[in-house]
Amino acid sequence: MSLLSKKFIEIKNCNRIWAIGSIHGNLAGVKKIHEHILKQFNREDKLIYLGNVIGVGENSSKTISEIINFRLKLMATFKLDSNDIIFLRGAQEEMWSKLLELQISPNPREILLWMFEHGVDKTLISYNIDEKEILEISELGTILVSKYTTKIKNLIDSFKGHNEYYSNLFHAAFPETKKILFVNRGVDISRPLSAQNDCFWWGYHGISTIKNPYYTFKRIVRGYDPKKLGPKYDSIVCSLYKGSGFGDLVIAGLFEKSGEILDLFEA
Repeated sequence: MSLLSKKFIEIKNCNRIWAIGSIHGNLAGVKKIHEHILKQFNREDKLIYLGNVIGVGENSSKTISEIINFRLKLMATFKLDSNDIIFLRGAQEEMWSKLLELQISPNPREILLWMFEHGVDKTLISYNIDEKEILEISELGTILVSKYTTKIKNLIDSFKGHNEYYSNLFHAAFPETKKILFVNRGVDISRPLSAQNDCFWWGYHGISTIKNPYYTFKRIVRGYDPKKLGPKYDSIVCSLYKGSGFGDLVIAGLFEKSGEILDLFEA
């Protein structure tokens, strides 16, 4: 694989690419998805998690441990390289990174309350962190907030592989054919990839209704859809999400490097 930058990764020497949509702490669901993939996986296959592994559901930390362990199992079984399994940044991972830098926020309590409304409090709970305590500390000044975020970072270090997961998140991925693009939520179709901003995880208006390829990409696969409509075979955009973390199933798919959909499944 070629690391084009810290933002993008080009997938080389692959025929099929497995992609898992937003999990949102749905541990039982992703375990079933993993079981299915393990039975069907081939040596030259690749696997992409499309972001939002954490948040919303209360098993976020356990879900990260599950995907780390599954990565190690695939690597050992199929003799994969470390970059054959890719993690993308989603809105949940982006908010979590902002929480860990809360001391530089001009209004930390307001930021926390907004993030809690969007499911970040469940990630805190999964690490046995009291969300009420951090809310109280957020009003006590920069020094105390900084000490508390350092405490959280040290706690994450005690979970094997979690810090490495958060430190190795890409914005987008695509094979060398540049026929299929993998993102978390959206892409600004008026700009090339090199000029994108944070719409990868916050979205872009109208992305689900586009009718024409985006540059050379004839398929865009995204891991989150705010409308929770699920995937379609006959559209440019294939959304692998219809509500995991909110009571629905995890959705995953298998794709050719040409952009063709080989399979869509849920658990």
